[in-house]
Parts: sequence; C-alpha cells; structure tokens
Amino acid sequence: MSDVPAENYRLSAPVAPGTARLAREFVTASLIAADRRPLIENARICVSDAVTNVVRHARVPELAVEVTVHAGRVVVAVRDDDPGRPPWPRQPHSGEGDGKGMALLRRLSHASGVTWVWDELTPVGKEVWFELREGGGTELVPTADRAGPHPFVMTDEEERSVQPC
Repeated sequence: MSDVPAENYRLSAPVAPGTARLAREFVTASLIAADRRPLIENARICVSDAVTNVVRHARVPELAVEVTVHAGRVVVAVRDDDPGRPPWPRQPHSGEGDGKGMALLRRLSHASGVTWVWDELTPVGKEVWFELREGGGTELVPTADRAGPHPFVMTDEEERSVQPC
C-alpha cells in the first residue's frame, strides 16, 4: 500500500438533462488535475452513463459525483438519494439506446458496482461506482447505429430531450 493520501474531488448538481455533460467536464478536470489523462475517455463515458441513469430513473432533485484518486487507480462514484430505485440491468432492444449503459460501464472499468448508502439501519441512497486503472481499460468499438466522435455518449441534443423524472 502507498502512504500517499487519496485526492478527492466532489460535485453536487441538480438532476437535469444537461447534468451528464457537466459530470463529464468535472471528471475530465479532476483527472487532469490529478495527472491521470489516460483515464479520461473511459471515465467520461462511464460517468455519463451513470449520471444519465439517475436523470432518467431516480426520483431525486440532485446527485453527487465523487472522484477519488489513489496510487494506481481512480474510483468515480455517482450518488443519488433514491434507495427505492436500484439500477437494474436490462437487455437492450435492437436499435435502442436504453439498457446499454451499465453493461458498457462494466466493460470499460477494472471494477464496478452499486453500494447502498445508509443512515444507521435505513438505506438513504445508492452509489454506482467504477474503478479505472491505467493500462487496464478496454478499447471501444463504435456501433453502427451511433455516429460522432463518442458513439456511446449522449449528444447535447439527446441530453436536452431527456425529461427529468
């Protein structure tokens, strides 16, 4: 184990259609500040999917994104305070964008999961988290049904079309 303390970066933001873009920029700035540039692309994709799930499915007014930089790894967590709506893996239907986010997050990260947030004996929220390590990422192969430089990240127009829950 390293004696170097972890660096923590935290963002609180409203649950709104543009929040995924804000989270991508926050994670990018955090990784640049921590000198972890090789992790930026996968981190942007994963955080975008995790935040988009909160925007689409959780019933909360805000969310939090936390980036924790350790020696050799980075953990990103997206928290919402809706314990009653856990992320549920779904099978995507042909041509649909829904259902691919959590599978993609698992594919691009070294490790990932969901952690329940508790207040004594009561669950009060959840965190979807993923861990990235340099040299441990997966290369993306764009799908034919998505265009643009980041086929797995929502475009600004798609973000604007998301209705808050």
